[in-house]
Amino acid sequence: MRAARLTNWRRPLDLVDLPDPEAPEGGVVLRVLACGICRSDWHVWTGADSDVSLPHVPGHEYCGEVVSVGSGVRHWRVGERVIAPFILACGGCPACAAGEQTTCARQVLPGFNAPGAFAERVAVAHADANLTALPDTIAPDLAAALGCRVTTAWHALTGRAALRPGEWLAVFGGGGVGIAALLLARGLGARVVVVDVVPEKLEFARSLGADAVVDARAGDAATAIRQITQGGAHVALEALGVADTTRGALKSLRKLGRMVQVGMPAGTHAEMSLPMDVVYSGQLAIYGTRGMPAWRYPDLLSFITAGRVDLSPLVTRQVSLSHVSDELALFDGPAPPGVAVITDFTN
Repeated sequence: MRAARLTNWRRPLDLVDLPDPEAPEGGVVLRVLACGICRSDWHVWTGADSDVSLPHVPGHEYCGEVVSVGSGVRHWRVGERVIAPFILACGGCPACAAGEQTTCARQVLPGFNAPGAFAERVAVAHADANLTALPDTIAPDLAAALGCRVTTAWHALTGRAALRPGEWLAVFGGGGVGIAALLLARGLGARVVVVDVVPEKLEFARSLGADAVVDARAGDAATAIRQITQGGAHVALEALGVADTTRGALKSLRKLGRMVQVGMPAGTHAEMSLPMDVVYSGQLAIYGTRGMPAWRYPDLLSFITAGRVDLSPLVTRQVSLSHVSDELALFDGPAPPGVAVITDFTN
């Protein structure tokens, strides 16, 4: 199979021919139909993720067609189109039994601690516990984003912060997960303000229905949000994993507000100095979130197929495998609006 393999940190990925993976016991192998290129893949590329050892095939936002089935798989057959969360839970531990698959101690993460989907084939462990059928109405390029950015945003808003109609959501970071949060929140009936420093991203957010946008270069974003929302946002979503935006998200909230840490704090941002006086005086709630349990996919898919949200503007670039390195390098600076998805695995 053709694959893009990382052999040196921050260096272009090598296009190589590798043996097709074999279906593990309880798992399947997918022919990858599409795979997103995510900021978390950039963390892998830079060497900031301690789970990764070289050489390695990244890629964790994928959808595909089942091409082989391992022993013990009961629910899936060759030829079915499926999607999976980037956290593949074991399905049998106490955390999984409680519905908290994202905290499974035996989780497998393609693209991180297992070979990923920057390739024509990817092995998916624990298929019965993780796979979801892909509706025919959802195109593969869009479905790829359901493995991480859209599902992470959905779980952050509905499973963690419990965003309600009419509330204000402040999104710090207008990248893929931030735009997904904007679209989903609008579908839920919330009002949204998006914060970024890239004019093109702010204009993109405005064109997709943001009630307001804030250019953080022009002044204190938290103060601007409190003025726009007449007292502060009810919910803030931090989508970058950066100390400055995390502090801004907390300070943008009204009393009893909720902040969700979606961005992955890595490198120098793994430890942050936060305004705990604001947390104390505002009686704020801080939620961490990482991915989404597989059992929550049907609610999200029903929300999409019922026409409550149009996620198609999220995907702005379809690229070939040979362009992955260029897309990863864009995260070193202000990446262009929208999401890049690999749809051509032969070039």
